[in-house]
Amino acid sequence: MVERKDKQVVGRIGESATAQYLIGIGFQILDRNWRIKGGEIDLVCLDGETIVFVEVKTRTSNMYGTPFDAINADKAFRLQRLALAWMATNQRWGHDYRIDVAGVWMDGSGACEIEHRIGVL
Repeated sequence: MVERKDKQVVGRIGESATAQYLIGIGFQILDRNWRIKGGEIDLVCLDGETIVFVEVKTRTSNMYGTPFDAINADKAFRLQRLALAWMATNQRWGHDYRIDVAGVWMDGSGACEIEHRIGVL
């Protein structure tokens, strides 16, 4: 069984790899691990004029499903609420926004493969 600490390390590696990937395709990172009582947004980015909220799910295997399987209806609803809260807190009302999901598979050496799904929610 993977310990919580190990999961947190895997998650941080996946988020960092995703941030680098997004920067590489022209996104600007506005915020990382933005947290309020209702939850956390992994990455907040700017893609042109669009604010993009990115949920990052990292896995070392598909034993318990793909990273995308972790996005159920409750998680999707929570992400929508968090996105709106971030926009209110940062005076970004009226801006176009979307929610993306990045699925990250990390192998034993720490190398990451990223699948970026745009506008999934």
